[in-house]
Amino acid sequence: MAEEFYEMTLEGVNRLNAELDRRKVEERTAIAERMKVARGFGDLSENSEYDEAKQAQSENEQRIQELENILKYAKVIEDSEIAKNKVAIGTIVKLEDVNTGEVEEYSIVGTAEEDIFSNKISSDSPVGQAVIGKRKGQQIEVDTPYGIFQYKITGISRK
Repeated sequence: MAEEFYEMTLEGVNRLNAELDRRKVEERTAIAERMKVARGFGDLSENSEYDEAKQAQSENEQRIQELENILKYAKVIEDSEIAKNKVAIGTIVKLEDVNTGEVEEYSIVGTAEEDIFSNKISSDSPVGQAVIGKRKGQQIEVDTPYGIFQYKITGISRK
């Protein structure tokens, strides 16, 4: 089986490393304390606080494993690899909706960094796939679950 690499920006790798450190130290400690307190309530077979703490522990450990795997196979996109005149992972793209004139700005990132609430879209998302490799001034059409949208690339910059 071929190993999967996660293309990421340095900012994304640093953010995931910080989350991993927080989960290993702060979260583990807090969960262990919750379990200790819950054990003090007596019978564990009917102890919802203990069950909730165990569930939190399981979810935290799963996320730690996921983060370690992503970071193990992370391939940092170096600044020298980021094109200046076309959209790529590590660039910021300004898109103008052809129909409404509304302009949005998105950072193009790898799948492990995606955060739509911070306007970080994955290169594998419908919009990401449509803009990768395109240049300023080009128009694109994006087929999304909400319909087909047409955008014009009005700007490309590096982080």
